[in-house]
Amino acid sequence: MHSKKVALRILTLILLLKGTLGEGCASGRFTDSGECCNLCPAGHGVVAGCGQENTQCQPCQGKGLTFSAAEGLSPCHTCARCPPGISEIAPCTATQDTQCDCGEGFYLWRDENRTMGLCAACSYCGRGEGVARACGLLGNTVCQACGAGTFSEERRGSKPCQPCTQCKENEVEIRACQPNADALCMEKKLHILSRPAESDGQGGFPRWQGNRDDEEGDEASPTPRAPKFTPQEGEGNNIIPVYVSVLAAVVLGLLLYVAYKCWTSCKQKQALGKARAGELAAAPEGEKLHSDSGVFLDSHSLGDSQPSKGSKRDSKLDNRLYLNLPPHRQEEVESLLKEGEGRGWRQLAAQLGYEQERVDTFGRGEDPVHTLLSHWASQEGSTLGVLCSALNRIDRADIASTLTSPAQGTSVV
Repeated sequence: MHSKKVALRILTLILLLKGTLGEGCASGRFTDSGECCNLCPAGHGVVAGCGQENTQCQPCQGKGLTFSAAEGLSPCHTCARCPPGISEIAPCTATQDTQCDCGEGFYLWRDENRTMGLCAACSYCGRGEGVARACGLLGNTVCQACGAGTFSEERRGSKPCQPCTQCKENEVEIRACQPNADALCMEKKLHILSRPAESDGQGGFPRWQGNRDDEEGDEASPTPRAPKFTPQEGEGNNIIPVYVSVLAAVVLGLLLYVAYKCWTSCKQKQALGKARAGELAAAPEGEKLHSDSGVFLDSHSLGDSQPSKGSKRDSKLDNRLYLNLPPHRQEEVESLLKEGEGRGWRQLAAQLGYEQERVDTFGRGEDPVHTLLSHWASQEGSTLGVLCSALNRIDRADIASTLTSPAQGTSVV
């Protein structure tokens, strides 16, 4: 038991000794006896690694065979060959790999196991990092983190970390310097939202003002001075009026759109009301009977009771809407239009103002006659007078007489 404790203490002492000496050991590795492992210098490679004995090195061959560009614990590397079409700038030596003319923004890249290289795009260092070695003949960009007192706010490909800004005596630091952002300073004496002395108090608005001493210095100096982190004068810097103007334009556009929709709806209702008023005006007797006796008799029933007037009615003065015809009467008209050859629905469509392309579209449907009349009846001014006039122009007075012939009315007591 005592021997085990002694061995444990000795092992602990050796580990502590290695940790203490490791700070002064360049390789950070030790032999089994506690000796610091040596690094092979540039132009030499490791033959036998550090272990029971110290590192054993040998010179690299150079002359396009092997090289070692820096000291370390790795063997010599095989020299690279330039890609096809890329010229060689410098041959491979014992301390330097082959250098190829890849052009600006590119470097020679290759897999460690292969000798043929490729021209690859250079890398960029991110925010909080600086360039330790620029991309070029020696290889890709090497980045390092920005230390204390330095910063880098953007992706860089050639610049190291920049020193942080030091605030002046008349400034106060409002944000400390960080690896990815510079320090932010602001003047101690700031008159924020102060009213100008020349304002009369009525039309003046608060505005941003800087230091009066700086303003006088700017007027006296013939050369412009660099801007400072100070609120600038001017009411135009306020972004709120811009937002209000945009919002007002949007609201005005919506109101105009609603007004236009209401106007078109009213126009359609007025046209429909006029057509219905004309239809009711053609049958004053029916209205009188409805108001006096309580018996409803439609205008078609009056046509039956007075056949002489119905037969002499002019189709051009008939303001009844085709849409209000009974379904069986519409089916009868559609059937008559299907039977006529050379004087059918296509000729009627042309008289009603339809173009040939739209007529062909109707013809590809299952029931083109029904499609034509339904589409026409949904438009403004689709009265029986207009339809009869179009039928007369294509010599289909038989269908026009069918439309104007009296229908069998019904009365409800």
